[in-house]
Amino acid sequence: MVQKQFLIVGIGRFGSSLARTLTKMGYEVLAMDRNIERVQSFASEVTHVVEADATDPETLKALGVRNFDVGVVAIGDDVQSSILVTVLLKDIGIRKVVAKAINDLHGKVLEKVGADKVVYPERDMGVRIAHQLISTSVLDQIELSSDSSILEMLAPSQLIGKTLGKLDLRAKHGISLLAIKRGNNIVVSPGADDEIRARDTLVLLGMNSDLARFEDEETD
Repeated sequence: MVQKQFLIVGIGRFGSSLARTLTKMGYEVLAMDRNIERVQSFASEVTHVVEADATDPETLKALGVRNFDVGVVAIGDDVQSSILVTVLLKDIGIRKVVAKAINDLHGKVLEKVGADKVVYPERDMGVRIAHQLISTSVLDQIELSSDSSILEMLAPSQLIGKTLGKLDLRAKHGISLLAIKRGNNIVVSPGADDEIRARDTLVLLGMNSDLARFEDEETD
């Protein structure tokens, strides 16, 4: 499988957290910011970092950003630049553009101009978003606290055909299966004899570290 490449525009607190996390997970990251001090201080933490103005389409083309799988607009309070960069990244041809919004109105505008996903850092921490960006199985995640979440994911192929009693998710992984979504039906508090079927959606509760480990192990 071809490794995903991520473009992060803006390396403030949110952008740097996201870029750092993706890099640690082994992905290629190009981070860009027009603040030379930020760029210099971040140089050793990601694959590539450049001082550049992302509102200049010629600069973006020269950097070859159209070849990146995901572009994240993590610009801070400069709403105009945030919107413009989102438009430019979509226009250049990046397949998925994720944009940071500072409020609901900003988020609505970003959606209107083509952002595939809008995130609100006050609600969505950079580490959580990084996992969602690289995952093909996670559908949603609700943070209950800084350490625990409810995760909704497609049933991994390795689990299909097995009963919950045999899987013993709590003992083996430290997580609980709250429900199984099966088409238009929901199996609440499934028992040991319930079997995971193809196309089931699992609703899991656990510590973030345990959920991430389970996702990595079962979706490899």
